[in-house]
Amino acid sequence: MSKLANIDWGNLGFSYMKTDFRYVSTWKDGKWDEGELVTDNKLSISVASTALHYGQQCFEGLKAYRTKNGDIQLFRPYENAKRINLGAQRLLMPEIPEEKFVNAVLQVVRANETYVPPYGTGATLYIRPLLIGVGDNIGVGPAPEYLFSIFCIPVGPYFKGGMAPVNFTVSDFDRAAPYGTGAAKVGGNYAASLYSYHLAKKNGFGDCIYLDPLTHTKIEEVGSANFFGITLDNEFVTPKSPSILPSITKYSLLYLAKENLGLKATERDVLIDNLKEFKEAGACGTAAVITPIGGIEYKGKLHVFHSETEVGPNTTKLYNTLCGIQFGDLEAPAGWIVKV
Repeated sequence: MSKLANIDWGNLGFSYMKTDFRYVSTWKDGKWDEGELVTDNKLSISVASTALHYGQQCFEGLKAYRTKNGDIQLFRPYENAKRINLGAQRLLMPEIPEEKFVNAVLQVVRANETYVPPYGTGATLYIRPLLIGVGDNIGVGPAPEYLFSIFCIPVGPYFKGGMAPVNFTVSDFDRAAPYGTGAAKVGGNYAASLYSYHLAKKNGFGDCIYLDPLTHTKIEEVGSANFFGITLDNEFVTPKSPSILPSITKYSLLYLAKENLGLKATERDVLIDNLKEFKEAGACGTAAVITPIGGIEYKGKLHVFHSETEVGPNTTKLYNTLCGIQFGDLEAPAGWIVKV
């Protein structure tokens, strides 16, 4: 194992820190160049770039994990490669070959190995790939050139004092249009969520619940994460909708709920007026893995699930199982782990 950077690993948060290398590749004249590692953390692009004016950009988020024996591994990076290409298709950007994407991630992690936190700290190396339209193009249309870049930062565990339930409130606003870009990981969806998040925090909640934009009767997402619930008869349920981001964490939990916990696992409508069907609930995503939901405030009333102070047993098992796989303590399903 290489010498680790001089960092207080126990007090890392989720904030930007310049690491030694990032990756950059350019698409021009119909093809990608080979790409390279660079040491700067600045992009120099035309003021007329479509990413700046028309939001022609998408991104990804994944992590590298240090195992007990000092190895480093990635969790399902080919799924991130597939998902960034869904965003590229939706926004008329060139797709990134999956092997190019994963190879670029591996290059960045290896070049910044000193920043991969030690096993046992709960900290990880967060990796942020991005694809943006650049070049001189002031008209509304696809860019003439594109940049694909990846940087990484060490981040601390999401729950400093251990997992604890969080309360959420239902938003009156939408994060995406009914047939818009909700299923793509594009910046506009996140910009649309900032005001709702601000209001939720102002009113004492962890974040907000977004309902389906067409009827406002069904749960779609929880802030920038996916929702799941455990029903009274032990069914693991996540919402199904064309405007939900296809979370890699969510699909991993669907598999583990069925194969490891023996639960029935289903994607279906989750009606906001039928919260009583769930005994546990949570939000899931790359950053937190799972955020337990204590209660959901809707129309002035707080519906509490398992507890506002204690995490439910199924949620705890799912969290421990997924983290065990990611950090190499448990055997992973075939194809889930890529060694660095």
